[in-house]
Amino acid sequence: MSEEIVSAKGLRLAIFSETYAPQVNGVTRTLERLTDVVRERGGAVRVYTVSEPGVVEQPHIERYASVPFWAYKELRLAWPSTKVVRASLEKFRPTIVHAASQFGLGLAGRRVARAMSVPFVTSYHTSLSAYASFYHLGALALPGWSFMRWFHNSGLRTYCPTHAIMREVEEHGFRNTALWSRGVDGERFSPSFRSTALRALMGANDDTIVVSYVGRLAAEKGLDVVARAVQIASVRRPGKIVFACVGDGPYDAEVRRLVPEGSWLPGKLLGQELSEAYASGDVFLFPSTTDTFGNVMLEAMASGMPVVGADVGPTRELLGDSRGWLVAPGNAEAFADRLVALVDDRSMLNQARIDALEFASQSTWNTVWNSLIRDYLRLHKS
Repeated sequence: MSEEIVSAKGLRLAIFSETYAPQVNGVTRTLERLTDVVRERGGAVRVYTVSEPGVVEQPHIERYASVPFWAYKELRLAWPSTKVVRASLEKFRPTIVHAASQFGLGLAGRRVARAMSVPFVTSYHTSLSAYASFYHLGALALPGWSFMRWFHNSGLRTYCPTHAIMREVEEHGFRNTALWSRGVDGERFSPSFRSTALRALMGANDDTIVVSYVGRLAAEKGLDVVARAVQIASVRRPGKIVFACVGDGPYDAEVRRLVPEGSWLPGKLLGQELSEAYASGDVFLFPSTTDTFGNVMLEAMASGMPVVGADVGPTRELLGDSRGWLVAPGNAEAFADRLVALVDDRSMLNQARIDALEFASQSTWNTVWNSLIRDYLRLHKS
């Protein structure tokens, strides 16, 4: 039986975010998909975001002059005037304003939504606790939480990607939280894309386990742990492991320096090439302790790869008891031990693969969008 499709007719959604396409990360992909879905279902969307060099302009996207954030150059910030934003919103006539960031654009969206008495909601995408710990910014965590609490509690909802993140922010005084989970496209990510030719190009055969990572190559993703783990496991089981690392980012050169000789690093892949890269792997490594939701883990599971991940709340929630294995965060030896165990016992890998596929098949985007659109419409009418 086909799944219900909730109509977005009457919904006029304004999204404010410093992070949007053509940037490539989990947040941008989710927001871009949200934009497409609302429009496909009969609603209207206008996106307010930052300028990007060389970007192709689109009529439903309004971009503002931006500069790189000094502490994280890949993030650009914009500070548009309230007058300009209000003029645009009055013309668009939103039924709801959604701020996906709490910086300049998010603040502008908040100010104007409140001035126009338009329902205002937010979403929480970056774990302040995890980033403060990773970048040794403990002294900034307390004022950071105070600001975040003020910003998010000024809205009718704070959407969180996992129950673990909901609990974290509620412990810091956030109110009116709601789950906005993530789904996976089972047609785009599937074991049917597994390619013998690609595995041969990687240097793998039937006796080899392809250990994969797909995602942004950034220091906070824990890629130094991945590289050390694969190095250790490859020494302990020579010729049995090939490392495939797909993606690009500021940590690219360091990753290439750290990984074992013979690793496959094609850079960023899109479309069918990405689908084949996923499906041609055997086990996925996710060492990040900073992600609020690992979209790539769902894509890996849908492609037939169970996950070895760091034992932190959001990853624990996704993997459950049978879709992969949790190891001590930041512990390369623990990751390597699990890889060696999987080389030695393929039956364990095969059973986890079955469970991962089953879970991914139930994690549909339609369910996610139906829930979110219903809530948008409910807030507008309340």
